[in-house]
Amino acid sequence: MYKYNTEELYEFTVGKLKEFGVELEDIALIVQELQKPYIPNLELDRCLENVKKVLYKRESIHAILTGLTIDELCEKKMLPEPLQSIIYDDEGLYGIDEVLTLGIINMYGTIGLTNFGYLDKIKIGVIDELDKKKRTDKVTTFADDIVAAIAAAAAARIAHSNEE
Repeated sequence: MYKYNTEELYEFTVGKLKEFGVELEDIALIVQELQKPYIPNLELDRCLENVKKVLYKRESIHAILTGLTIDELCEKKMLPEPLQSIIYDDEGLYGIDEVLTLGIINMYGTIGLTNFGYLDKIKIGVIDELDKKKRTDKVTTFADDIVAAIAAAAAARIAHSNEE
C-alpha cells in the first residue's frame, strides 16, 4: 500500500475540488466577503493563503475527499438504497453532509462553526452555484457544505490572527 505524503494529498484534493468546478480563489472570495465587516482592507492573497492552510491539514483533506467521493458515487448511482435516494435528493433531514464538515471547522473554534452556519444558510458565491447544481443530474450534497466549511475555517484562521 502506497503512503501519500501531505503535499501529494493536498494536490489531489485541490484537483478533486476543481473537478467539482471549485477553484481555491472562489473560496478565498467567500472568505474575503465574510471578513470584510471586520477587516475592510483584507487582501484576497491573505484569504487564499488561509484557504491553502486549511486544505493542507490532513483532517481537512480526509473530510473533503470522503464527502466528494460520496457525491461522485451517488452521481454514478453506486450507493445502496435508500442511501442513494436520500443523498441524491439531498433530503432536508439528512445532516451527515454537515456533520462531516465538523472535521474541518472544529479545528478553528466557535467562530468556525458560526461562520459555517451562516454560509450554509445564505449560500454565497460558489457555494450557491454548487447548491443549484443539485437541481440538475450533478450530485453536490457534500460539495457545497465542504466548500462552506473550508471558507468558514479560513475566515476563522484570519479572525484568530487579526490583532485589530
